[in-house]
This record gives sequence, C-alpha cells and structure tokens, in this order.
Amino acid sequence: MPFEPVQSEKLAAAVVRQIEQLILRGVLRPGERLPSERDMAERMGVSRPSLREAVAELQERGLLTARAGAGIYVSDVLGSAFSQALSGLFSRHDEAVFDYLSFRRDMEGLAAERAAIHGTDGDLAVIDTIFRKMEAAHAKRNPDEESSLDADFHLALIEASHNVIMLHMMRTMYQLLREGVFYNRQIMFRQRTTRSALLDQHRAINQALQARDPAAARKAVEAHLTYVEEALFADRRAAAHEAVAQQRLLREAGH
Repeated sequence: MPFEPVQSEKLAAAVVRQIEQLILRGVLRPGERLPSERDMAERMGVSRPSLREAVAELQERGLLTARAGAGIYVSDVLGSAFSQALSGLFSRHDEAVFDYLSFRRDMEGLAAERAAIHGTDGDLAVIDTIFRKMEAAHAKRNPDEESSLDADFHLALIEASHNVIMLHMMRTMYQLLREGVFYNRQIMFRQRTTRSALLDQHRAINQALQARDPAAARKAVEAHLTYVEEALFADRRAAAHEAVAQQRLLREAGH
C-alpha cells in the first residue's frame, strides 16, 4: 500500500513555509525589513535557533537577504522581473509606454472584476482608505503625494483580486512606473482639470468596488486608463508641435 509513516514537521520548516506564504501573498514586500530575531521568535512561538535555521534556508533560496548591521530584508530581486537593459529600452520608446497602458487596462480590468467578487471586507477597506488619502492629497495640491497614492491605489486593487501571479507581475510593473520608466506620472497632475478628473475616476473605481459591482469596476478602470492614454498622447503631440515651433522661431531669428 502507498502509505508512509507520518512525521512531525520541524519548527524551522514551519517557519520557512509561513514566511514564504507571506512573501507569495504580498504581505511581505520586496525590500521590507523583517522584525528583530527576538521579536519574530516570540511572535511565532519558536526558539531563536529554529528561526535562524529557517532564515538561513530562505537566504539560500534568494528570498531573504542580510544587510550588514541593518538586519534581514525581503530580497529586492523579487520586485525586479525586468533587467536594467530592458527597463532602459522601455524608457526610450513611446511604443512601450502605450503598450504598457494597454496591458494595464486589460489586466486591471480583470483584477477589478475579481476584487469586486473575491476581495474581503478588509481588502475593500484598504482601497477606500487609500482613496481618502488621495482626496486629502488633492486638497493639499501635493503632486508627489498624489502620484505615490495613485500607484498604491492600483496595487491595492490588484492585491484584492487574490491572484498571486498577477500580484507579483503587476508589482514589478508599478515599480517601473514609480521610477519613471514608462512615463513621468507627474505629467498627469499638471492641470487642475486633469487632477480633478483623475480623482473622480478613482472615486468611480472605489465606489464600484465598495458596491461589489464587477462590471462597473471593470468599466471604471478601463475608462480611467483610456483617459491616461489619451492625455499622454496629447502631451506627446504638444511636445512635438512645440519642437517644430522652436525650429521655426530659430529660422526667423536667423533672418
């Protein structure tokens, strides 16, 4: 018969599995510092030697990394699916920018549907909390804060979809966005009308999610990203027109 003796699991193996699950589910994020060894051992109810054994194994797997005098961190490489060369290539070509937006529209539309159905009350509370922060930042006219919260809002939506593959893939995409690889997000906050429109679009997404309306959530996400795409295209076109105007100005000045 295909049965084997049941063996009790080593404490270190249980610790490894728990930390792996926290990383997989996005609770522990790339670059995040773990609590002190003493604190973690107390929270998990294990001895410090068992914890050290687990941490050493996770370091070997590339999931955790030690920084001299600073502690143990979730590996940064977990948030870097694209090589530096490829990221640089993306940043130099508009084709990548608009393909990125098209990809986001498809993926986030699906994620919004899933979040409206599968998101827990806690997930939706996180999204609503971030949106309230967006409203406050809008009132303060703080473009840096608005841009950062914009990315946080969309990542929280992805997290609420409860698909770990989508989560890690999109987290990498948002990191590149934060770094300005795809486009400078502050372009979107230059005009009062644009800032207000963006806030209204996020409000519509939030309201659809809080109402647990999958179709409305997807429609709101798609409308928002279509708006972003059109605004960026208009900005690119205006910049091209201004470049031509400057050439004409130089010619006239030469006369």
